[in-house]
Amino acid sequence: MLCIIDTSTEPCFNLAAEEYLLKGFSQPVFRLWRNDDAVIVGRYQNTLAEINAGYASRHGIKVVRRLTGGGAVYHDPGNLNYTFIEQKVKGEDSAAMFRRFTAPILDAIRSLGIEASLEGRNDLLIEGRKFSGNAICLYRNRVLQHGTLLFSTSEQKLSAVLKEKDERFRGKAVDSNRRGVTNISSHLKRKMDIEEFTGYLAGYIRSHASLGEELVPYSYTEEDIRAICHLRDTRYSRDEWNFGKSPDYRFSNRRRFNGGTVEVCFNVAGGKIAELSISGDYFFTRPTEEFCALLTGTPHDFDSIRKKTGSVSLGEYFFNISPEELTELFF
Repeated sequence: MLCIIDTSTEPCFNLAAEEYLLKGFSQPVFRLWRNDDAVIVGRYQNTLAEINAGYASRHGIKVVRRLTGGGAVYHDPGNLNYTFIEQKVKGEDSAAMFRRFTAPILDAIRSLGIEASLEGRNDLLIEGRKFSGNAICLYRNRVLQHGTLLFSTSEQKLSAVLKEKDERFRGKAVDSNRRGVTNISSHLKRKMDIEEFTGYLAGYIRSHASLGEELVPYSYTEEDIRAICHLRDTRYSRDEWNFGKSPDYRFSNRRRFNGGTVEVCFNVAGGKIAELSISGDYFFTRPTEEFCALLTGTPHDFDSIRKKTGSVSLGEYFFNISPEELTELFF
């Protein structure tokens, strides 16, 4: 089994590496990796229903879609991700896969004196609080399972950038299942930073070999890096993948501003705003229909809408409402 401890913290590169290792290699793989601040959404989720787009934009938090299913998760340098890529065992269902691949991780956590357990479909818990979410995908006869390991993650950013179930979005996408979280570092008997934890986990997996494979250190070749960068540039850094793959949906929101109440309703098809209507008791000197026409066809993402609201004299359409306030209404 190849053992890869990544040094890159670029979210798009790291998600591209997952696909490359799954589809381009025949050997089993164990990988440890970290990302800069990012939200990683599930393969079939409605991205904008899962994230606080304004908060993500203001704080430079990347949004990247992964290959695997499941719910949205927050990554930052205080979170360690692990990946197993192995041959699929004949007759093994997804529940058995989760048990097989989380077992060595749980053993490693327990060896630090922490009581941890697998609960529900795919969550690892300490004292009833989640520290790891896991997801799976299959490619031919290979299975990839990866998971988060919250070690010293910013719980404030995590809770701010991930939305609770949002009734403003109505569609057919997969919702995330939110539950209380905890950091592994809060439960350690002795202090340890994430670099030491990474080394400990790799050493534990190597020495216990619970998957029946000897771990062989592996570093990417120049050819590997070129292939991963190609995947990054053509898929994982593109809005069409990260946002545009969201299923069509209808969005509505209503808010009271100093300038009055404004309600927006619109459909999103192919990632773009359609059939936009705006109502409320706000004051204006130019017709609202003109503003609706301006936004029709705009991608439903924070930066695109903020650019449009800032491109006109907004006070003529919505007296005493700022471009930032109105943009937030669309999410």
